[in-house]
Amino acid sequence: MEPNMTTKPSLTSDPNRRQKVQSAEYVLSILKALANAGGSLSLTALSEALEASPSKVHRYLASLKESGFVFQDSPTAHYVLGQQAITVGLAAMRQANILTASAPTLCRIAEEEGVTALIAILGNSGPTIVRWEEPIHAVTVNVRPGSTLPILWSATGRVFGAFVRSAFLDLAIRRELRTATSLHRREFPNISAVNAAFKEIRSKGYAGIRDVLLNGVSAVAAPVFDATDQVCGALAILGTSSQVDITPGAAAVDAVLEGAASITTALGGKARRST
Repeated sequence: MEPNMTTKPSLTSDPNRRQKVQSAEYVLSILKALANAGGSLSLTALSEALEASPSKVHRYLASLKESGFVFQDSPTAHYVLGQQAITVGLAAMRQANILTASAPTLCRIAEEEGVTALIAILGNSGPTIVRWEEPIHAVTVNVRPGSTLPILWSATGRVFGAFVRSAFLDLAIRRELRTATSLHRREFPNISAVNAAFKEIRSKGYAGIRDVLLNGVSAVAAPVFDATDQVCGALAILGTSSQVDITPGAAAVDAVLEGAASITTALGGKARRST
């Protein structure tokens, strides 16, 4: 005789389990809609966003209110993300860090574009490389993780100069202007030229340099934003000047902008192409 074997019901063959999964997915869609709207929506607006009837959405909102993930603001009658949703969000923010979030993007860009990809943060000594990925045939440069980059003479540094406001950066920029070579002074003869360049970088959403930090080497960098909409780092690529086109719309520029947006999203920030 064949042994008596029992088969565990699959998700598709168990109506109750399937309904629970669908309910969970719908609850998540409500929370996502509230989050995308800034955390507050009326029942009508929420129903329109979900393309569902107000009565259906209201049933799920009642459960979310009981669990503390949503509450209804009395003056406006809007539904707002509750304390439990905030607790979950804060826990996710604490776990998110730019080193972890950037790893897949750096590896992908290095492999697909054949360029060196890096992440830098603004450290006590200036823009500092904290992660670095190289392709098989990498351009030889004398910087590595832990290296500090200049603000005016690197694409990464220019991103921080353009998007971050601090007295530390202002002093560093003026110091670099005082010690600039005659070749560098042709590009930035004074602080007004620097400010004009930073304004253009903010408008484009990225910084690009060609044969500035190293002869024959070009680089493109873009800011990475965290969940508080502050710049927490910069994604950059570098390669030979014949390999990396720094003009708007070029493949290298698009790869950096899309990569920075991807890392920003992974950190809970709002991705943007320019400011």
